[in-house]
Amino acid sequence: MISFEKKEEKLREVIILLSNIHIISIICTLFLVTTVGIYSIRRIKSAGDFALGNRSIGSTLIAGIIIGTLVGGSSTVGTVQLAYQYGFSAWWFNLGGGIACIILGLFLAKPLRQSNACTAPGFLAQFYGDKSQVLSSIFSSIGIFLSIVSQVLSAVALLTAMFDITPLGAAFISVLLVISYVIFGGVWGTGFVGTIKTFLLYISMIVVGLLAYKLEGGLTGFQANLPSYPWFSLFGRGLSIDLAAAFSMLVGVLSTQTYLQAMFSGKDIQASRRGALISGLLIPPLGFAGVLVGLYMKSYFPHIVPSEALPLFVLHHLPDWLGGIILATLLISTVGCAAGLVLGISTMFSQDIYKKFIAPQADDKTLLLFSRIVIICVSAFTLFFVTNNLNSLILQWTFLSMGLRGSAICLPLLFLIFGKNFVKPQAGTLAIALAPCATIFWSIWGWKSIDPLYVGLLISLITLVSGSLMIKSPEKN
Repeated sequence: MISFEKKEEKLREVIILLSNIHIISIICTLFLVTTVGIYSIRRIKSAGDFALGNRSIGSTLIAGIIIGTLVGGSSTVGTVQLAYQYGFSAWWFNLGGGIACIILGLFLAKPLRQSNACTAPGFLAQFYGDKSQVLSSIFSSIGIFLSIVSQVLSAVALLTAMFDITPLGAAFISVLLVISYVIFGGVWGTGFVGTIKTFLLYISMIVVGLLAYKLEGGLTGFQANLPSYPWFSLFGRGLSIDLAAAFSMLVGVLSTQTYLQAMFSGKDIQASRRGALISGLLIPPLGFAGVLVGLYMKSYFPHIVPSEALPLFVLHHLPDWLGGIILATLLISTVGCAAGLVLGISTMFSQDIYKKFIAPQADDKTLLLFSRIVIICVSAFTLFFVTNNLNSLILQWTFLSMGLRGSAICLPLLFLIFGKNFVKPQAGTLAIALAPCATIFWSIWGWKSIDPLYVGLLISLITLVSGSLMIKSPEKN
């Protein structure tokens, strides 16, 4: 009888032994999605089409934008990895994202779409003033950029595991894919690619999830091989840790330009709301399927590298042609996330800084050109940054990114929508300036046991409340 160690050693060898059918299937899938991204240029006739689809996007494409950006390596490879280590608590990343999308649709879609703003900083500036627009654009862009770095690092890890290429070559390929997905079609490209990606991702995760369930022998098999705690508990890592994971996802969705940009892009309030709600319903099942795969791999291969659990399962248990499609879909998921985030930075720089303060008289053609230049510059800087940090931890970039985005946008946005009669513009601007600085300071010199996101949100809340109480409203004539 072959020991677990020898079976796992043989299993690991599969990951670098891609067949010709695997490679052909991967290339064809990537070609299809890249062609869709380039095809979307036919929809672009103005800068408004590029950034917001001229506010004529339906609910299906809005869901494609949100899912295409939100569901990436963390929701697939990362969920299986965490489920391999802790069980059902890995589901919180997808549950938190789904809950956040439902909140976005039910409570924020209407005020965001009615505002006719183009960006989250532009929405804030309608009440807090121009200084808040510049500050929130800069801090939010830095936070989003760090998230782009983490996504490209994930893509590099996936490519180097699949092919015999160097990390530098993998980084270059990843960045080229990011550019091709978004530079031609803007929000239309993100929506089309996101819709195709969602379709492929659903098929992929349903296939692997059902197969894992069948191979394990159903619920009885899972229970026979693994104890109920922590493997079948949503709080297997601890109540505070798992609730914090869900909270971080909630803050991230409500603070990121790309998801708010989808709300601004809807053809009407109902389209924006439905798109967010569809996303909220579709995201959690993807994570559930990933959890099943993680539990199966833990049952039968308990000593492999956790991050390799999903690609190893695909290569070992599926036909080559289907395995190639699924591996390409996982890569597209990661690259698509990065593409949507790059578009968010491009929109903020073009609308909130260039058009507002540098070239207010710029025509539509110039604004469109500037948006595409920003995409190329951000992608190039990402390549430079990634190649100098190839051995860094992916999650450390994600945590700092979440802290900067959340502290700069989340509470000022919520206070503006739900507490406009209480909050003062000066307090909002001060919170947008101080909270991200506190986040950066804490991430460098603070206690590692306390997430910088919490520190930033606390400073933001104190500044908004105390500032609004201390600052007197101007007397009306």
